[in-house]
Amino acid sequence: MTCEYQHSIDAKGRLFIPAKLREELGDVCYVTISMDRCLFVYSESSWKAFCDKFDALPMSQSRKMRVMFANTSKCELDAQGRVLIPQKLREYAVLKKNVTIIGFSNHAEIWDSGEYAKLEAEELTPENIAAAMKELGL
Repeated sequence: MTCEYQHSIDAKGRLFIPAKLREELGDVCYVTISMDRCLFVYSESSWKAFCDKFDALPMSQSRKMRVMFANTSKCELDAQGRVLIPQKLREYAVLKKNVTIIGFSNHAEIWDSGEYAKLEAEELTPENIAAAMKELGL
């Protein structure tokens, strides 16, 4: 998944998912917390692959992920292409009205637009990009 989209969450906590992302996510997706103050959104197949990797971990490692699984919601897109983001997850990511949705490899991320703008301003420098590429061996 790639690209960036600007949308808003309605009063009921529903978020419109852009058509391109809906094609990749399907009618059912999994919304969960992340290490940053954003939410990750996985398609069913990507979530299954994630769970398969998790299941292969030793128990001592898997316990560390308990909070993530407890804060994951299986969501269905409605006929208008919207997904209901549970209140608890919206609070975790400090999502207000305006959000930025970005495609990021095998999942999408949902950010509060103000928070994402700050992050992008801090990280989007030639030096940071070069350092990241070097770290990845590219």
